[in-house]
Amino acid sequence: MDLILWRHAEAEDAAPGMTDLERALTGKGQKQARRMGQWLNTQLPDSCKILSSPAVRTLQTVEALNRKFKIHTDLAPGADPADILKAVNWPGNKDTVLVVGHQPTLGQVAAMLLTGDDLEWDIRKASAWWFAQRDPGDAASVYLKAVMAADLVVK
Repeated sequence: MDLILWRHAEAEDAAPGMTDLERALTGKGQKQARRMGQWLNTQLPDSCKILSSPAVRTLQTVEALNRKFKIHTDLAPGADPADILKAVNWPGNKDTVLVVGHQPTLGQVAAMLLTGDDLEWDIRKASAWWFAQRDPGDAASVYLKAVMAADLVVK
């Protein structure tokens, strides 16, 4: 299984009366999402399954891919890392899965995958971390295949 964790791009601060789920991308965030979406589209297999948090900022981020995706409520802000892994069927899934979500959960998932420990790692806004397994279905064979930041994508 390949698992890609894509943190949403830069979002506006919450305005009075606005919920966290309603926060939208800034202009800079929209550019970040487009750039990372272009890079991911050159790398992802056509069969990639894409799951997104229901938050507006993640939906705007994933829309930059111009691919079909599913909204998964277990990926909302504050999700537990175990919920993310369950949603993607880690490590048993044979497919490539892209998750568009939030900090600190994505960083916690990354740490869990690479170390097996409950750690607080930071995944920068609009960045993608790509994990793969040497032996399909074997969580102990995971490795970090790539890390890409939106500002490193060549236009």
